Amino acid sequence: MSVLPQTSVSEIKITWPKLPDDFVLPDDPVENLEHPLLANALRHSLTPELCQDALISSNFALCAAINNRPICKAPDWMYIRPVAPWSSPEPRRSYTPHTEGPIPLMVMEFLSDTYGEEYSMEFQKRIGKWYFYEQIIKVPLYAIFHPQMADLELYTLESNRYQIQTPDANGFYWIPGLELFLGVWQGTRDNRTGNWLRWWNADGELLRWPEEREETERQRAETERQRAETERQRAENERQRAEKLAQRLRELGVDPDS
Repeated sequence: MSVLPQTSVSEIKITWPKLPDDFVLPDDPVENLEHPLLANALRHSLTPELCQDALISSNFALCAAINNRPICKAPDWMYIRPVAPWSSPEPRRSYTPHTEGPIPLMVMEFLSDTYGEEYSMEFQKRIGKWYFYEQIIKVPLYAIFHPQMADLELYTLESNRYQIQTPDANGFYWIPGLELFLGVWQGTRDNRTGNWLRWWNADGELLRWPEEREETERQRAETERQRAETERQRAENERQRAEKLAQRLRELGVDPDS
């Protein structure tokens, strides 16, 4: 998929009002049941340090006002840090950069069989996601992932325009700010077998999901149990061998304890 040609943009006014409590957010149905699984998988392997003081969200309203008109887009995955803890008893409904904290470090969109706004530079009749992330919010990193095709694109904001990046020899992209690699992994989780986005550290080690860490710990404990059992059996064999030798010495009239 090629990016729509850049269009000259008339002067617009961008402000950062916090979304009013009575603002009605779009209640669109989930486009693809796989998308929440992909988003959760990205979060679940991040280290506690990267989750501390961070807003990590899926299908959550990112807001700004264009010419005094509130505009909200809901990235399939978004990472912002640092963000002050939410103190209201009501659930958080939205996030406005500059007013509530910094701009997102990264947003992602997961593609379905048909393309939507992910590449749209539309800004007149409606605001396209590409335009909103690039020209309004100015998110430094924008990833677009097509799970069925295992196709991951990463764009970085350079001179106010998104420029596509080239993956390394492993097909991974380095993500500054998280200090992790992002890439495609194939396997099974949550009863879904297919392509996933996953993180690798700077040494190329896969950041594991909690259930994988538990399985690794279970295997380690089982290996330790087997090692202990092998050692116990070896000691028992040694004891029996020594007992047989002592009995043989006694039969020969030799006191094995002397």
